[in-house]
Amino acid sequence: MNEDRVASTQLVTTIREKCRMCYTCVRECPVKAIAISDGQASVIETRCIGCGNCVTVCSQNAKEVLSGIADTDALLASSTHVAAIVAPSHPAEFTDCDTATLVAALRDLGFDSVHEVAFGADLVARAYAELLAEDRDGRYMATPCPAVVSYVRKYQPDLVDNLAPIVSPMIALARALHRRLGPEARIVFIGPCIAKKGEASYEQFEGDVDAALTFVELRAMFARKGIVLASRPADDDFDPPHGALGGLFPLTRGLLRAAGLSEDLLTGDIVSADGRHDFAAAIEDFKSGATEARLLDILCCHGCVMGAGFTHEEPVFTRRAEVSRAARERQRVFDQAAWEAAMAEFADLDLSRTFTVFDQRLDHIPPAEELQAILERMGKSSPKDLLDCGACGYDTCREHAIAVWQGLAEIEMCLPYAVERLRRTVDELEEANHSLESTREALVKSESLASMGQLAAGIAHEVNNPLGILLLHANLLLEECDNDPLVAADAKLIVNQANRCKKIISGLLNFARQSRVVRQPTDLRALVKDVLRTFPREEDVEIVVNDQMADPVAEIDGDQIVQVITNMLANAQHAMPDGGRITITLDGTAETVQITISDQGTGIAPDHLDKLFSPFFTTKQVGRGTGLGLAVSHGIVKMHRGQIAVESNADPDKGPTFTTFTISLPRSETETDAAFSLREMTSS
Repeated sequence: MNEDRVASTQLVTTIREKCRMCYTCVRECPVKAIAISDGQASVIETRCIGCGNCVTVCSQNAKEVLSGIADTDALLASSTHVAAIVAPSHPAEFTDCDTATLVAALRDLGFDSVHEVAFGADLVARAYAELLAEDRDGRYMATPCPAVVSYVRKYQPDLVDNLAPIVSPMIALARALHRRLGPEARIVFIGPCIAKKGEASYEQFEGDVDAALTFVELRAMFARKGIVLASRPADDDFDPPHGALGGLFPLTRGLLRAAGLSEDLLTGDIVSADGRHDFAAAIEDFKSGATEARLLDILCCHGCVMGAGFTHEEPVFTRRAEVSRAARERQRVFDQAAWEAAMAEFADLDLSRTFTVFDQRLDHIPPAEELQAILERMGKSSPKDLLDCGACGYDTCREHAIAVWQGLAEIEMCLPYAVERLRRTVDELEEANHSLESTREALVKSESLASMGQLAAGIAHEVNNPLGILLLHANLLLEECDNDPLVAADAKLIVNQANRCKKIISGLLNFARQSRVVRQPTDLRALVKDVLRTFPREEDVEIVVNDQMADPVAEIDGDQIVQVITNMLANAQHAMPDGGRITITLDGTAETVQITISDQGTGIAPDHLDKLFSPFFTTKQVGRGTGLGLAVSHGIVKMHRGQIAVESNADPDKGPTFTTFTISLPRSETETDAAFSLREMTSS
């Protein structure tokens, strides 16, 4: 087969239970093959190039690599010859043992022969040297890295013809071993590259490599079988054919060194690049002609020593040093004659391959108005809002918005958007909590007032009848003792005190009654004038009306509101023993009317404010008040479904003392119900 196509193979999947919405995988994916849905990241199979960056950077281990263990177990259980081919990057992984111990452990695992891919790299290096020598006008990109090949096929399809038509070292060694061991032999690749799993399943490589393991999987198989590398004395080596400088392939420019090529900075014929950012930029420069290199030597990782299939996290220079050290040791015992014979044996080995386009570019861009609409939904209505912070995983806010339109991302990925939405939610919760607390306090107060009302009604009913009899006989006694001043004085005292008790009981009945509000269109401006006309004003008290009402008519119970205003004026007047001014302000909106009564009196102490509307609470002297006026007024306002609020200052050091009561009433019965319903919803 000559198609560079792979069957459906999901190389990397997400463990949803571990994904924490950090978007690191989105940020590190060079082709943005990560889609976010409901806050969960998933790898898009067709867009993935198998670089493994998402696996490496995921701190929660939420990325799972396609396992080759089951396939390998099945091969080892068969009766056919199974060969392991190990990537030359193995010294950077198995620092806990030498090569002989690793080879012996692989044989114990069940492999019939163990080979190093370094020889396949030597074959490939020779093929590159011959290609450049034969085609001096051609421009090629090196193809040992399957992730780079996948990137070009999917995202730079115009450059597919520039891919060097040479297989990777893995395929080269597999074909060489099939010639030596027979086509029935089974081959398992072991290395650090996830993309190799995809390459092994290309249709044109069918029968070359049967399974691929990462170093992580190999260590898991060792652990399962109880093979401990560090404690194994061994005197073993890889089976032939042995490699030479191909052992440097895992390093940047390793291909050039093995092929006898060099990156000449003067001629620029050969250019090397590696890493997530640089390899894509180098390909773009190659495409645009910014570089005239005949060979672009590129690796997706910073050399194969940084593949995602390693089990530890040593820095790149440490890993390079381990590979270089192992290559030097191999050179000390290198059998040049045997190597040359092997190279001659496979001089005619077919190392060719072909490539087909598998275009995965998302070139469609949203219309400008749709893109702007998405940005505005993200809270980015002006250029200064485009922070380009990268928290979403995309380099710019515009790229994020495009990804949202393409279905790859969500608006909620934007950190400033999420923070602002969280701030608004906190503010709304705080406001709702304040409203709930106010409603709770009002409910407690209402329950208390209701209980007091029931008690007051019972007391008034029981006391009123005997009090009436007492008052009747006291008046009769007063009429019969005109000739006895002493008795008359006592009888008069009894009458006065009985009348006082009757007044208190009358107040109790007013507080306790469950009167209905009889609403009628009432001119509030005229109502206040009528109150002031009959109100017993003291000489040193001035009452001023500040009328700001455009429409003075409201549907209220006039008699009850007169009682409220009268109680408020009486309290204000009592609070100004030295006289002063009382200001009545009338105001309102289309929905409510507002009556504000403010005095210049002594003010109310802060610790008394929450008791003002409690029955029998008063700061007046004995005989000057019952403590029921404000409680009755509060009840009337609540029956109107209105609100009453108080503001006061009793400390002269903080400024002029005063007390202001503000009464808000719905203008009409319909607005009353609406306001009540709104409060009900808020409190619920």
